[in-house]
Amino acid sequence: MVRIYSLLLLVMLMWGINLSAIKVLVAAMDPVLLQAFRIMTAGVSVLVICAVMGILRWPYKHEWLIIFSISIFNVILHHSFLAVGLEMTSGINGALILGMNPLITAMLALIILRQRMTWVRVVGFILGFIGVVITTLMGTGELTGISLGDLMVFLAVLVQGFSFVLISKLKPTFDARLATGYMLVIGSLFLLVTSQLLGSEMQQITNLFDWHLGLVFLFSAVLATAFGHMTYNHAITKVGPAESAIFMNMNTLFAVIGSAVFLNETITLNHVAGFILILCGVFTGTGALEYMIRKRVRG
Repeated sequence: MVRIYSLLLLVMLMWGINLSAIKVLVAAMDPVLLQAFRIMTAGVSVLVICAVMGILRWPYKHEWLIIFSISIFNVILHHSFLAVGLEMTSGINGALILGMNPLITAMLALIILRQRMTWVRVVGFILGFIGVVITTLMGTGELTGISLGDLMVFLAVLVQGFSFVLISKLKPTFDARLATGYMLVIGSLFLLVTSQLLGSEMQQITNLFDWHLGLVFLFSAVLATAFGHMTYNHAITKVGPAESAIFMNMNTLFAVIGSAVFLNETITLNHVAGFILILCGVFTGTGALEYMIRKRVRG
């Protein structure tokens, strides 16, 4: 179990730093084209790893429908909204809004899957919402209003949360790591077509030939996305939802620190207050607090 927790912590560290990496990359080329190329590289990397592991196989007909459905929300819409949103907002704001991912997922599960909602979770939802309001409206120390970029990042969180609900509802019958590879490849193809319809120039990919941007791209595509998603999807089957929610909080913390270190952005008191409220909201809203209380009572 220690090994799994260590891997989850490593993935959260990479995902947190990846937010700053994507923000650097979208400044060098069209965001949708970037996501298409980045996700394609990640998907191919996952399939190669699956082949080495001996779990690669061609999906059955009914499995293709599952893969395609989840790809729409988990890859196409999520990464499109995320890339465009990060281009229009600060890395810190984006990181804190992304920190609501487990909270939004829990809310969608309650609504769509008819899961029971306790008062403790209601309090968590309220705390998380207040945290985002403080972060987005007063992140600079004054009331500025929600930016379009903040809204786009929030939509990225919303559609990804819905995709997680779909995964739990549809229950793919093949290895989750292999499904991840196919989802990434299919989603990247749609993103590539979308980028061309929007007028993106393919030659922008040559911008990544710069050694600095190239290293940032490889980190984002191969380590953070390919290895990160494979590891997370595998580890999540070994731990409960409460533990996974706690680890996703670390993603937000690492992303905020990464924005300050790599993007030279300033962390204000409002950002700190917003993060603390989001952290408390996720901790209670996802059921982590109730889980720990029950565990202590039984122990």
